[in-house]
Amino acid sequence: QVQVVESGGGLVQAGGSLRLSCVASGTIFTINVMGWYRQAPGKQRELVTAVNSDGSTNYADSVKGRFTASRDNAKNTVYLQMNSLKPEDTAVYYCNADVRGSWYSSINRYWGQGTQVTVSS
Repeated sequence: QVQVVESGGGLVQAGGSLRLSCVASGTIFTINVMGWYRQAPGKQRELVTAVNSDGSTNYADSVKGRFTASRDNAKNTVYLQMNSLKPEDTAVYYCNADVRGSWYSSINRYWGQGTQVTVSS
């Protein structure tokens, strides 16, 4: 009932920038937290950033000062601006959205399929 779709990944040289987008659609009453995780080859999935509905954010130490997340609640969209990219940023980036489908329902977390970000050295 809820679809989460990421876009914007690709291949970029070290020092370059990419902007990821994530759109949630379907049966949505409200969305609480939206966020980004990533998983690199041979590594555990890690939190990149979480964005609350009021726009407040937190970031993993590895991306602080380089990545900026923002939300457009009217569009059910979260963005991730990635600057000064490093080869170690190479990963599949996954978006999540914590969705309430109606005023009486619980909040469920939905995940996108991921978008590949590859940073060459």
